[in-house]
Amino acid sequence: MDTAKDVTAVGARQRDARNEAADVVIPREAPTAPAPGHGGMDLLVACSIVGLFVIACAFAISALAAVLMPIAFAIIVGIVLGRAADGLTRFGLPPLLGGLLLALCFVVGLFFLVNALLVAVTEVASEAPRLAENIIERVLPFFNRFGWLRLALARGASEQALADAAVENAGPLLGTVATSLTPALIQTLVFLAALVLFLLGRIHLRSTVILAVPSREGRLGAIRIMNAIEESLARYFATTSLIYMALGVFTMVIALVGGLPMAPLWGLFAFVSSYIPYLGVTLMTLSLLVGGLMIHDALIVALAPVIAFTVIHLTMENLIVPAILGQRFEMNPFLIFIAIIFWTWMWGAVGAILAMPLALIATTIFEQVRDTSSEPQLPG
Repeated sequence: MDTAKDVTAVGARQRDARNEAADVVIPREAPTAPAPGHGGMDLLVACSIVGLFVIACAFAISALAAVLMPIAFAIIVGIVLGRAADGLTRFGLPPLLGGLLLALCFVVGLFFLVNALLVAVTEVASEAPRLAENIIERVLPFFNRFGWLRLALARGASEQALADAAVENAGPLLGTVATSLTPALIQTLVFLAALVLFLLGRIHLRSTVILAVPSREGRLGAIRIMNAIEESLARYFATTSLIYMALGVFTMVIALVGGLPMAPLWGLFAFVSSYIPYLGVTLMTLSLLVGGLMIHDALIVALAPVIAFTVIHLTMENLIVPAILGQRFEMNPFLIFIAIIFWTWMWGAVGAILAMPLALIATTIFEQVRDTSSEPQLPG
């Protein structure tokens, strides 16, 4: 009995010895203290990196405007023409041939448009000194009816001094415009070359982008994104073109009834200038104001065309356009305004034209990427 107890005691001591050895070889994990928090600093560093990247991109966009602006314009126009060329396949026309045919029609129409506008601008420029004198002679008597305006003019300069200043500044202003024509011509050539090359390689470029994505789900997503971008741009330009065409017809009627010469040219100018947000309607309003003052002696009759155009434009911009575009494109008006200001600051009038399409592309990509559907969807 004692022997059994001794054996049990020896076994217990051996187990205790093995447990102590295990504790020495593999020490038990002690509770670790939490590391000091760096979440706020890491977020600040990440925001700083993103901010520096955005500033660098903005600087690059501004510095390379002479190259990026016509290329971006050509890509957007090429996407719209390519989408229209795909629709011509139902008539048996290959997409490549249809795209080139539409590009040719676009270039020819652009040439006639620029030619018509240049003829009108040349005629106005040749008569600039005489027109300036006539406008001043017509406007100053109206200002003299108000005492405070007459005092302001008397303190500043006489009527003859104002007329002389307008005539003297007409030449340098036209010289500045002529100096800017050379870069505009070069950018036009870049635009035309980029447009033709994009239409030639559009299908191959599309296939390259799709095959660059390794996974099947990623390729389907790339196809959906490209299809959605093409559909959005095509619908946007088709809708706005019809709206601006209606505005051009109304403007032509206003010019015809108001006694302004070359009424079709006024309608064409209204149609083209509508694609430039804010700046286009401002130029159109000033042109109608100057044209009315040049033609009519009575102030009310002279202001009638610009008043009628302003009423129609405000009605279309605040009632018709939101009602039509609001059903097709759900975009925040504040973001659209910021996009217009940013791209106008970057690229001028062309940037204002491209602001809405670029914002539409960004919104479409964001909506497609945000779609977290678990089941793969075939591209629509």
